[in-house]
This record gives sequence, C-alpha cells and structure tokens, in this order.
Amino acid sequence: MDLFSDVRQWLLETLSAKNVTDVCNLQTLWSGYGAILRVGLEGGPASSVIVKQVSPPTQSDHPRGWNTDRSHERKLRSYEVESNWYANLSNRCDVDCRVAKCLAVGEVAGGRVIVLEDLDASGFSIRHHRLDADGVASGLRWLAAFHAQFLGTNPDGLWPVGTYWHLDTRPDEWATMREGKLKRFASQIDQRLREARFQTLVHGDAKVANFCFSDEAGASPAAVDFQYVGGGCGMKDVAYFLGSCLDETQCERDESSHLGIYFDALRKGLANKEVDTRLLEAEWRELYPFAWADFVRFLEGWCPGHAKLHRYSRRMVDAVLGQIPDDAL
Repeated sequence: MDLFSDVRQWLLETLSAKNVTDVCNLQTLWSGYGAILRVGLEGGPASSVIVKQVSPPTQSDHPRGWNTDRSHERKLRSYEVESNWYANLSNRCDVDCRVAKCLAVGEVAGGRVIVLEDLDASGFSIRHHRLDADGVASGLRWLAAFHAQFLGTNPDGLWPVGTYWHLDTRPDEWATMREGKLKRFASQIDQRLREARFQTLVHGDAKVANFCFSDEAGASPAAVDFQYVGGGCGMKDVAYFLGSCLDETQCERDESSHLGIYFDALRKGLANKEVDTRLLEAEWRELYPFAWADFVRFLEGWCPGHAKLHRYSRRMVDAVLGQIPDDAL
C-alpha cells in the first residue's frame, strides 16, 4: 500500500514539510485494515516519520476466519482508541516507559491517520521474537514504569477495560469454547480483575513484537501499538508479555524472579505517589493467575490448539478455578 494522495497532502500541510521523498511499506495492518509506512520528508520535523494509515477493507479477510460485524466494529474502535491515546496521553510517558512521540493525528480520506516518531531513527531499531533474561527484565521494567505512571488514571476515550481479549468484546470466541468450568466461570474471573482495588492503564497487547529495543546497554525499550490500551490490573500485561516471549519451562522456573523484577520496578515508579505499595503488590500477586486464566479463556475459543495453551498456563487456570466454588453461579 502506498501513501494515499489525500494523506500525502495532509501530511505535508500538517508537518510543514516541503516534499515526500520516499515511502516504504513496513507492515500491513491486521485483516487488511491499512498499513504502517515509513515516509521520508524534505523539511518538516524529521527526515522520516512513521505513518499509520487506517483504511478499512470492503471485504474482511481475517487470518483465522473471524469475519463478523462485531469484529469489524471492534477494530474500528481500536483505532479510535489509539488515536485518543497518542493525542491525549502518550506525552506522559517518560524514558522508563518510552513510546514514539506523536506528531499528528487526523481523519483523512475516510480513514484515520496517526503520524509518529520513527523509532528506528531514534535508536530503537532492534526487534525480537524471544528474549534472554536481560530482555525479559527490560520489558517487565517498562511495564512497571507504565503502570506506575498511569495508576488511577481514568480511561476516558480509551477502552473502559483494556486488552484485546476482554470478555465483553469477545462473546463469539467464548461461545465456541468447549464446555467446562473455565467457560462457566469466565465472567467471575473477569469480574475479579475488573473489581481490583488498584487499577491502572494496561497496554493491552504487550507482546514482545510490540517492543523496540536499543543496542545501548541497560536502555529501556520503546513500545508501539496502543489499539487496546485501557483500564485494568497490571497483571494482565505482565502475564501476556511473559507468555509472548517464554516457553512453559521458563515461565514455571522463573516465575518468582520475573514477578520480583516487576514489583521492584513498580515500587520505584510509585516512590513519589501516595500509594500503599504493600497492599497493591499483595492484590496484584493474587491476581496474577487470574490474568493468565483470563487470556487462556480467550485462546480456548479463538485458537484451541495454540502453543500458549501449555502446562504452565493450565496450572494457572487450575489455581484460579480451585478458588471458585462449583455453585458460584
């Protein structure tokens, strides 16, 4: 996909640039809803910017066949949420939870356009599919800094409950789950997370692929893709992040270490806020398996053969279901 002519003109005017020098298609958006482009500029704020050009398809083409009106509306809402996030809240992120600077947001040619800093040009050019111990630690510290920064923030303009797998937005996947206790008590698990005393903003899709790393030793990564940012318990991001970059053995073996790194960083991030960090940590540690179970519920309906449905994630589910009486409904 190329830069649409209307978007090109809007971009030049909005950024006060003289000319577009080149366009590189970096990625097609999920289900063909547009593209992420690197755009070279003559003049303007930088020699290159990243343009997220959203243009919904006329015929949906979901890679797993979830082509429904509900899915379409969820995607459209996700780009509205992301636009709101970048325009109104992203500037609160500091070096410890780095994100791309937002240069412009608009609605052009029947779609949304988000213009962002080119993180590659800013030194965050490394991408990973798996992480070593240092990489996992840096991702957990990013999440802790993010959750500390937005603790207690009202998710106005965002998802009331963040994450792309939230139960209220995934009734189709829930309906296809095999019958069992996890399906029956999905709403109780969701409610437990929603009613946590300590709420923050969650990234909502904090997989390793959405982190950009620097080759600078000890540097925090930068995160991208805020379509599903919204309110929630920070453990949702932590469980999902660990599941995205570690296998079941690593999750099991290093669980204590991972949570220790996260909560150490969270306490540091909250040092200047009037928060009882002991109560927060106790609550969120208790909710860690609930966060895993919540995501497993989604996977069992969306892709029941998924590699993340391993023994460790099953153990998390069993730990949660063991706390819910059979007559709880």
